[in-house]
This record gives sequence, C-alpha cells and structure tokens, in this order.
Amino acid sequence: MRRAFTAAAALALPIALAGAPAVAASHSTSATAVVAGAQTAHKLKHPTTLVAQGPDDICNYTKSRPSLHQGSSGRAVQQAQCYLNEAIGAGLDEDGDFGRLTKSATVDFQQCAGIVVDGLIGAQTWSFLSFWANSPDAPFC
Repeated sequence: MRRAFTAAAALALPIALAGAPAVAASHSTSATAVVAGAQTAHKLKHPTTLVAQGPDDICNYTKSRPSLHQGSSGRAVQQAQCYLNEAIGAGLDEDGDFGRLTKSATVDFQQCAGIVVDGLIGAQTWSFLSFWANSPDAPFC
C-alpha cells in the first residue's frame, strides 16, 4: 500500500543531512512517525507534527565547533579526533594535537564522505563528522 507523505517527509532529508534525526509522518488514520536513530515509533495527534529526538553525543570533549587545521590544538581537536575514530576507525590518539596523522585521517574521511577534500575541519566536515560518528552503523570506511 502506497502512502502519501506530508511536508514533514520533505524536511526529513535536510534535517538528516544536518546531523539531526529525521521524522516522516503519513496521512494514515493512525499517523506514526519513525525517528531515525532511535528506531522508536511515536503516535502523533497531527500528521504534520515533528518529533525531534536524538542520541547523546558519542564524544564529549566540547560542543564548540571552530575551524581546525594542522597546528590547531585543544578540546575541539580532541572532539574531532574522537569523531574520526568513531566515523572511520582512524585509530587516532585523542590528544588534542592536530598533527599530520589527524590531517591524513581528515582527508580520508572527507574522501569517504564525498565532501570537499582540503584536510581542514570546517562547518561541512564538522556536520558530517558529527552525524557519521553518532550513527549506529559507524565506522563507514
């Protein structure tokens, strides 16, 4: 049986790509939304209601997402190293030093993810790293 989807389904892809859980709601009589990642069904009162839930972040060094490059250091680098370990099994020491190994792992991740390959961790790379690292099927490459 084919179901028609509401505007919530149209929002699911951009939300999922931004690193947040996606929700799709149907027009069936018992409207159900499946929250990606949580694999939990929630009954909805209105088919256009969005339910946002997500897992806790797997890496907890910082919430800060500054632009990082070789030579950067600190908790944000530890966060990125943790994400790289979770997302692609990089095997990095989470020491907070963005050296040649972290740059190499960043390039490997960017190639695998199909995003701009520059060895820098900016907004796009942070978004993909966060999403991939917190996905239940990681590592992907």
